[in-house]
Amino acid sequence: MDITDWLKNRGITVRDTDMIHQAFMHSSYAHEHKSYHDNERLEFMGDAVLQLWSSNAIYPLNLSEGKMTRLRAQLVCEKALAIYGRELGLNEFLLLGSGEEKSGGRNKDAIVADMFEAFLGALFLDQGMSAVDNILEEVVTPRLRHPEEVSVTDYKTLLQEYVQADHRKTVTYQLVSEKGPANAPEFEMNAVVEGLIMGTGKGPSKKQAEQNAARNAFEKMAR
Repeated sequence: MDITDWLKNRGITVRDTDMIHQAFMHSSYAHEHKSYHDNERLEFMGDAVLQLWSSNAIYPLNLSEGKMTRLRAQLVCEKALAIYGRELGLNEFLLLGSGEEKSGGRNKDAIVADMFEAFLGALFLDQGMSAVDNILEEVVTPRLRHPEEVSVTDYKTLLQEYVQADHRKTVTYQLVSEKGPANAPEFEMNAVVEGLIMGTGKGPSKKQAEQNAARNAFEKMAR
């Protein structure tokens, strides 16, 4: 599936497909393919879009200026942006040079975070803020429901590392239920280790529900 198909599945039909694809072009790819530009200029635009969007989302929470600043910093830091990119599966569309690909660049926080910002920048330039809303409401808005608890952590990775270190086992995720209308679904997932349900979580997407299930399992197992 191409990124344009991924966007169509979310009701977004892009006008400038070349610009959208450019958002996923890492400098290593651009270096190997002399005719292409990398995504750095789009990343600059995306950073500004993200700051404005997150500020607008946080302002109604009626927090002090200091708390708003800290919350925004947590939501838009490199680690958080990389998690959003992976939760949405956007890192699968990255275009990397052969060396960067072999060294695991597709999952490096810095590369995925930069790509995510570039993607938002391209989306804004092509579609305006409504399309950016469509994407960020899926991965950021759920984390704002309880702002005092915001801590953007990749619990799926933490849980897998914990389980492998102690038991050399793997974690799988099972769909328990899917409820609600198409525009506001709620998924419930179980985190399962060796056939045992270790945690359960809910979320507006399967990936977010998996993160919440992993957090539930990790917090119980790591006590």
